[in-house]
Amino acid sequence: MPGFLRRSLMAALALSAGLASLPDTARADNYPDHPITLVLPFAAGGGGDVLGRMLAEYFGKQLGQPLIVENRPGAGGVIGTQYVARAKPDGYTITIGGMTTHLLAPITNPSVQYNPLKDFVPVGGIGNSPIVMLAANDFPANDIRELKALEAKRKQPLQYGSWGPASTGNFCGEILALKSGVRLEHVPYRGTTEVITGLIGGQIPVGFVDMATAVPQVQGGKLKALALCTKPSPSLPKVGGYVDQGIDFDRPLTWVMYAPAGVPAPVLKKLSDTLAAALGEPSIQQRLLSLGIEPGFVPSARQHEILVRDYASWKQIADEAHIQMQ
Repeated sequence: MPGFLRRSLMAALALSAGLASLPDTARADNYPDHPITLVLPFAAGGGGDVLGRMLAEYFGKQLGQPLIVENRPGAGGVIGTQYVARAKPDGYTITIGGMTTHLLAPITNPSVQYNPLKDFVPVGGIGNSPIVMLAANDFPANDIRELKALEAKRKQPLQYGSWGPASTGNFCGEILALKSGVRLEHVPYRGTTEVITGLIGGQIPVGFVDMATAVPQVQGGKLKALALCTKPSPSLPKVGGYVDQGIDFDRPLTWVMYAPAGVPAPVLKKLSDTLAAALGEPSIQQRLLSLGIEPGFVPSARQHEILVRDYASWKQIADEAHIQMQ
C-alpha cells in the first residue's frame, strides 16, 4: 500500500476511534445529525398513528432532521414497544406509548419481554385521553347512579363490551364493578368498531371505547355517554368522570413519548424540550382535542413517578378482577 494511502487509512481509523471514545455530552452536542425513527406500535390510520405523525412533523422542523415514522403493530402494541426497548439508547429510536403498551400488557401478559419501568425513560407526557362508557339513546340510564339502580332490579349481570381482554375498556368495566358493586359481565369484541355496532344493534347494553371513536358517535346523536373512565374531558364537557360519579379510582389514561433507558441526558433534554414546545402550540392543542386527547406536557422525571404509581394501581385491579391478556 502506498505511503499516503496508509497514512490516510490510519488517520481515518484514529478519527473513528476518537469519535467512539467521546463522552455522551460531546456526541449529544451534534444531536441529531441524521434522521430519527419514531416507532409507532399501532396500525396506520388509528388515533395513536395520527398523534405520532403530527408530532413527527413538528419535531422534524424543529430539530432539522426528519422523524421517520415506522408502524410496528401487533400483540396490542407489544411488538413495536419491545423493538424500541432493545434499540440502541442514542436518541435515534423513540416511540409513543399508551396504557396498553406500558401498563396493561406488561401487567397481564407474562410473555411480554420488556419492563416498562426499567427499559424505558419518558421523554415526557403528552396528554390524557379517557375511555367513554356508551349506551344506546333509549337505554334507561344516563349516568352511573341510574345504572346502579337499573342493575339492582335485574336478575342477571349487565353485559358490557370492550375491544378485547385486558384492553383499557375491559379494565374500566372491571373498575366500575369493583368500586360500585354493579354486577357486570364482559363481552370482548375484536375492535372498537364492533363495540359500536353491538351497541347500535342492541347486542350489548353498554360498551367502553376510546375518545376518538366515541366523540363522533355522541356528537352525531347516535349514542350517549354515561361516564368517562377515569377523568373528565373537555371533548365531552357534560359527561362526568368516575370520581365525579362516586367511583373511587382516579388515574389518568395517558399518552407518553419514550426513549430506551440509558439515552444521554443532553439528548433526552433536547427531545423533552421539543415535545414541551410542540404541546404549547395552539394548532397542535386543537388537533389533540379533536382526537379526544387533553394536551398537557409532563416532564420526564415526573412522568416516571406517575408510571410507577399507576403500575401498582392497575396491577391491583388486574389481580382483584383476574384480568389476563388471552
